[in-house]
Amino acid sequence: MRWQGRRESGNVEDRRGSGMGSRLPIGGRGGIMGGGIGAIILVVLALIFGFDPSFLLQMGGGPTSYEQPQTVPGAGAMPGQIDAGGSDDLKRFVAVVLAETEDTWNQIFTASNKQYQEPQLVLFNGAVDSACGYASAAVGPFYCPGDQRVYLDLAFFREMEQRFGAQGDFAKAYVIAHEVGHHVQTLLGISPRVEAMQRQVSKVEANQLLVRLELQADCFAGVWAHRTHARTQILEQGDIEEALNAANAIGDDRMQRRAQGYVVPDSFTHGSSEQRVRWFRRGLEAGKPGACDTFAAAQL
Repeated sequence: MRWQGRRESGNVEDRRGSGMGSRLPIGGRGGIMGGGIGAIILVVLALIFGFDPSFLLQMGGGPTSYEQPQTVPGAGAMPGQIDAGGSDDLKRFVAVVLAETEDTWNQIFTASNKQYQEPQLVLFNGAVDSACGYASAAVGPFYCPGDQRVYLDLAFFREMEQRFGAQGDFAKAYVIAHEVGHHVQTLLGISPRVEAMQRQVSKVEANQLLVRLELQADCFAGVWAHRTHARTQILEQGDIEEALNAANAIGDDRMQRRAQGYVVPDSFTHGSSEQRVRWFRRGLEAGKPGACDTFAAAQL
């Protein structure tokens, strides 16, 4: 991925030196958080593991959706243990990828006579407060619609490589683009509509809605890759394979089988490996957000 020397976003907030922070949630109810809602949780190995976790546990307010926790065992590092010697390069990389999402989604929104509101990306170490609550690094990267921020502990990228075998710059870019995809869903009003629907259905049906939400974010990540490469020629040989490998590695079926030895499709919240790869590829090939209507798809 040709990222060196490109523009870095000014929307990156580095909280890594600020410590763990208080354990009080900031703000009120955050609504759906694609990829996770910040909260204090216990890392229970029997849970369904996966990155870009989706769960909603409001401290003091109770859950506002039926999303289930998906924690990454061992993910994240305690303060002082993060990416020794490499965090500066990673921070620049994240800032470049975020800048590319800004340029691409600004272009897409402008073409539709809409205004794109750029999200903030918060780097943290160990734990963080957000408008959606308090979260440890174990929940992985997440997006909070309450403050329109993406939260990322850079140690997650090391876990992604070592634990899931998802290596390469573009695998990391896919993670960021997926979370920004949830921001796009918020701006378009998709996430609030899904949350409203969740309140009216069973837990299994709510999980099915979450799968469609997550797969759409995968598809939006593919759209971003298509449009960004067309505009900047940023991709190199092998980059697409890195992203596809990352999408394949973190499907709910593979995560459940790795964690507990068997698969429970009714508990899926992100989609199977095959589904995640398919929808990322669909966005990549089409290059149009309209190709990402997972909610109208008869078959995912």
